[in-house]
Amino acid sequence: MRTHTRRTRTVVGVGLASSALALGTTFVAGSAASAAGTDGSDIVYTVHPLTKQFSTGTKPGALPTPSQCVARIGLACYTPALIRKAYDIPDGWTGKGQRIVVVDAYGSPTVRGDLDVFSQTFGLPKADLNVYYPGGQPQTSTAHKGQPLSWAGETSLDVQWAHAIAPDATINLVVAPNNYGNALNVAVKYAVDHDLGDVLSMSYGADEAAIKGKGNNLQLQQSHANFAAAAAKGISLFASSGDDGASNGGPALAAGYPASDPLVTAVGGTNLFASDTGAYEGETVWGDEASCAVHQPFGCTLGPIGATGGAPSTIFPAPAYQAGVNGNAMRTTSDVSYNASVYTSVFVYEGFNANPDDNGFYFYGGTSSGSPQWAAIGALADQQAGHRLGQLNPALYAIGTGATHALAFHDVTAGNNAWQGPGLDAKVGYDDPTGLGSPDVSNLVGQLIH
Repeated sequence: MRTHTRRTRTVVGVGLASSALALGTTFVAGSAASAAGTDGSDIVYTVHPLTKQFSTGTKPGALPTPSQCVARIGLACYTPALIRKAYDIPDGWTGKGQRIVVVDAYGSPTVRGDLDVFSQTFGLPKADLNVYYPGGQPQTSTAHKGQPLSWAGETSLDVQWAHAIAPDATINLVVAPNNYGNALNVAVKYAVDHDLGDVLSMSYGADEAAIKGKGNNLQLQQSHANFAAAAAKGISLFASSGDDGASNGGPALAAGYPASDPLVTAVGGTNLFASDTGAYEGETVWGDEASCAVHQPFGCTLGPIGATGGAPSTIFPAPAYQAGVNGNAMRTTSDVSYNASVYTSVFVYEGFNANPDDNGFYFYGGTSSGSPQWAAIGALADQQAGHRLGQLNPALYAIGTGATHALAFHDVTAGNNAWQGPGLDAKVGYDDPTGLGSPDVSNLVGQLIH
């Protein structure tokens, strides 16, 4: 979930009605050329020869392995094949016949070409991508004070990694003309009203306190009404939990919206450790303040970068599916988790930079990585079931608190999500930073559909 804070492509404002909604963070840990990051925003790129060396994207195998990245840079780097293997996604599960909605602001002027390069590089089929502009086509110039450039990166991450997990699914990208709450609400409503997908991903959000403090109750009601309409149609909803920790970078615990809406599956973030062949080796909470204090992971060579969201809501009471799970009278996030740390990053192709020398593969992290991939997992589940599974939280919690929890989820039990404020610890069973855990997709889907 892109936020408005440090070491990220900054967006202005956090409110829903009167200011812009922050987008899910796509932290970038490497660039293809040293000129990157000079667009006037506070983009921080750490330039490494490795990224330039492997930036062509011309053939599978052109990119480094996770162990090569760790040795040269101090972070892991994962391809679609490795992520699919680590999370136990069967080769024959491709999402064929399913549709994934991705909602973003501004979009990207090169989204189709970049997705083609990504697909060709990793041996994926050509994507079936449709782009909709319900509010009119936005300004996407990368010179526009960095903001569309930021969202171009977000758009690239969302569509490329939804495609990576469900390569035969149709991706319907719905682009809002700006990142104000009303524009994004209109985009979601358009997708729901026109039944554009079986699952829907939102890699954006704002601190609940900022929403309540700006008199945005009408916007909140409109947004929740969109989600209720989606649930009525059997559309599964996913949103990023955030990248500023349990407090959203403030002095007190604070959940992010729309992840905190009870109709939405909130996706928190982890450090995923996997071998060069994709063998799953474990996960910890993505929380760099805590992990860097003990020199993990990989020596914390870039310093603290961020932390997953996950905290109690101040707006929504605990829904029935969370009763007795978290010991809190209020709805809590996260519900589930997924790889998000920049130290365990994924490859994303950027072709939209003003200087062509800056185009290439970048290392991305943030909980915006998890939301589109969980949406794609939802599409895989729908494919296996032969119908829409709809609002997933009740079923996820029934599985996640049942006797077969350990088969369906990786229980993340180590780490803390403090970020410039209080944090919450991972523990056995449900916890706020990582929810029920990350998926063993094959086993989880098997339980969802039986």
